[in-house]
Amino acid sequence: MTILVTGAAGNVGRNVVLQLVERGHDVRALTRRARPGAAPEGVRVQEGDLTRPETLKDALEGVDAPFLFPVAATAEEVVGMAKSAGARRIVVLSSGAVTAGYDTDFHLPVERAVEASGLEWTHVRPGEFAMNKLALWGPPIRAERVVREPAPDAGWFPVHEQDIADVAVLALTEEGHAGQAYTLNGPELLTHRRQVELIAEAMGEEIRLEVVTPQKAREIYLAQGGFAAENADFLLGFEDYAGDESDPSPETEAEAFDLSSLGPMPTAEAVTGRPARTFAQWARDHADEFRA
Repeated sequence: MTILVTGAAGNVGRNVVLQLVERGHDVRALTRRARPGAAPEGVRVQEGDLTRPETLKDALEGVDAPFLFPVAATAEEVVGMAKSAGARRIVVLSSGAVTAGYDTDFHLPVERAVEASGLEWTHVRPGEFAMNKLALWGPPIRAERVVREPAPDAGWFPVHEQDIADVAVLALTEEGHAGQAYTLNGPELLTHRRQVELIAEAMGEEIRLEVVTPQKAREIYLAQGGFAAENADFLLGFEDYAGDESDPSPETEAEAFDLSSLGPMPTAEAVTGRPARTFAQWARDHADEFRA
């Protein structure tokens, strides 16, 4: 089976590529810039950009199943190209925000484009990525062994990127997943305070938690750059999912809501048959990246 992994350099995409190679599939890894060592031996690295569909023709030729990173603006054209090239199924990296009804502009249009194609489809909808904490907290932990957080007692169910990849690989390579939308969370409700504690335990070092205002956290994220700067306003409550201005006060409706009333959340176990990976395991898997 020939599979094209778009977003192959990302946290989920890298793991999808590795698993597909281990299973003996013909794998193509799409990346904006092909670099030596960008993919495991035997993987054909394809240079292309989902925002420029004209660059994807060679990568899609003869592909049975693309793993599609969400780019709403070009989704219809890209899906049409995949169908014309002979694909019979598409697995979308979507978002749990679609399940919750918050996402109508980013992931949902990609899902709809795939569903309208007539091809087999599966949507993989992760909630909060555990990896976000490496992007947000990694720099201050490495530099000072500190996390500066405006809402230490807010929390969610962070999901391990490997769980997301496990589900994507099954949907790409096995029958029985067509027409399914899998919402994936971690197995535990964890406050930010507890997440910091688990990272500290994994490192075997003390990490200080310093409570700051949302405004101060925003300054820190913007100075930090990268993922933190790009997502500061949304993550800290200065804008809502639609990009509209909102109240950054710690006393938001979301934080006042009793999350424990939600009960168990859907995890990868329903698809893989294996217990979902815990945040503690994730922290152990990435402990060295927090130390460096």
